[in-house]
Amino acid sequence: MHDSAPRLDPRVPALLVKVGRYPQHHGAVGVARSLGRAGVPVYAMVEDRYTPTALSRYITGRFVWPTSGLEQPRQLVAALVIIGRAIGVRSVAVATDDEAAVLLAEHAPRLSEHFLLPPVPRGLPRRLAGKAALYELCVRHGVPAPRSWAPADHAELLAVGREWGYPLVLKNRDPWTRLSDPAVPGTVLVRSEADLLARCPHEVRAPLLVQEYLPARSCEDWITHLYCAADGATRVVFTGVKERSWPPGAGVTTRARAVANPELAALAIRLCRRIGYSGVADLDWRLDLRDGRYKLLDFNPRTGAQFRLFESERGVDVVRALHLDLSGRPIPVGRQVQPRSYAVGQLDLPSALAWAAREHRLPESFLPRRHTERAWLCHDDPVPALAEAVRFTGTVASRLAAEWRRARA
Repeated sequence: MHDSAPRLDPRVPALLVKVGRYPQHHGAVGVARSLGRAGVPVYAMVEDRYTPTALSRYITGRFVWPTSGLEQPRQLVAALVIIGRAIGVRSVAVATDDEAAVLLAEHAPRLSEHFLLPPVPRGLPRRLAGKAALYELCVRHGVPAPRSWAPADHAELLAVGREWGYPLVLKNRDPWTRLSDPAVPGTVLVRSEADLLARCPHEVRAPLLVQEYLPARSCEDWITHLYCAADGATRVVFTGVKERSWPPGAGVTTRARAVANPELAALAIRLCRRIGYSGVADLDWRLDLRDGRYKLLDFNPRTGAQFRLFESERGVDVVRALHLDLSGRPIPVGRQVQPRSYAVGQLDLPSALAWAAREHRLPESFLPRRHTERAWLCHDDPVPALAEAVRFTGTVASRLAAEWRRARA
């Protein structure tokens, strides 16, 4: 914590809330470190006792409660009530995925007895996390976004490709179904109708979104992390450039840097004010250099995994802002710290190599920089990085073994 950082209330704990299986989540470790260093007791829902988050020195208590996304909401709410009772005092709930954010918002009346929650409109997080509903909000409120369409059937899916041309981007349309019955494994780029038919050979069972492709060579990727307070005012807003991701161009951020961008900050603030949003948010934008407009790709109504890229000169990030506001303390104003970078090492290496293979040269940001916040490596909390290294090595080994078995079959 900075010497000038505001003091968080240690009497108000926090709970990391998650839905679905993703044990190797650096964002959750970042939340534990950010609040834990400020003296806040941090509890976490984890898949097992040996996840990197569970092994952080800043975790006060672990609730081994694995979920898949197939559960009924009432089951998840009942589990949260049990956890809230075990903690014993009202805690700040920090969602680390879209489904958790939707669950907390839609069941706030039941959960508010045990948790402090921002007063976001009940159905808004579901609409923001839903790709088709988000596009409708963008059109309604004049926010640029890539052209999008939710096809009703397979014939309409093919018709969209023939009308718009290729490449096209395919995404799962809604939260929850991306876990329970995904149409595609993630964000997928299809380059031709043959490629589309290979991905979707039959009638599309699950909700799917087709999105216009904005070519990477003509665009820049930007991110906005912000916190909108209970009174509707945007108390904290940060902007930065996403340099790499894994998988390349469509996955989790692996390298980014903080860059103040007043135009983009104003665009994000205006959207949040118009839709009445409150809480933490992580927005992905693509600056289309062909027309000079920032186009909104995703609005994640929860803490983004790379939120620790951003911090103000007063030592405030979006998670600390959430805790300050919900515990009744003021959020001090301060400019975002620059220069500042963020790296997810074990994922950034293959991303950088993929970029180098395409461009025939190493990226400028390949070597370590000063002022870099590392997702895993940390001198005062080293065990999560060791646990992640073990799990990551096991994951890679399992995939290589599967490929070897397929090659021999």
